[in-house]
Amino acid sequence: MKKIAFCFILFFWWQQTIKAQEIPSVKLVTLNGKDFSSSEFNNLIDKPIVLSFWATWCIPCINELSAINDQLDSWQKKLNFDLYAISTDDSRTIKRVQPLANGKGWNFKVLLDKNQDLKRELNIAGIPYTIIIKNGKIIYRHLGYVDGDENEILKIIKENQ
Repeated sequence: MKKIAFCFILFFWWQQTIKAQEIPSVKLVTLNGKDFSSSEFNNLIDKPIVLSFWATWCIPCINELSAINDQLDSWQKKLNFDLYAISTDDSRTIKRVQPLANGKGWNFKVLLDKNQDLKRELNIAGIPYTIIIKNGKIIYRHLGYVDGDENEILKIIKENQ
């Protein structure tokens, strides 16, 4: 009986792992209020796509995005990739997203995951959470941020040019 239960658990874990390898289709919103389907990330082929899940109340998230933004121009001169910051702010804090992004001078696209649907579909339990996609497949996942983690993101982008 224990073997059957173990196999059953292993099967469902395997299904979740396979399912999480692609970005599901979830409705996001741009800062301009336009709809954006997360399935569009799967159509951006031949270059890495960095998705950074964050919130306005998350200091490590803001530190990570600011550290990346500080180096973004030099990275994009050498490497072909896109970066999307996906806010997981709820209805109480979503009004702070655009002023914060503008105030920080972030030079990347910011999307809103208003109901945290994409976060939930990708089984993301905490933020900051970074995903890198290449040809519609998730090739890197990372939870948390400490100074210097942006160098790991740069390394993964370089390896997947």
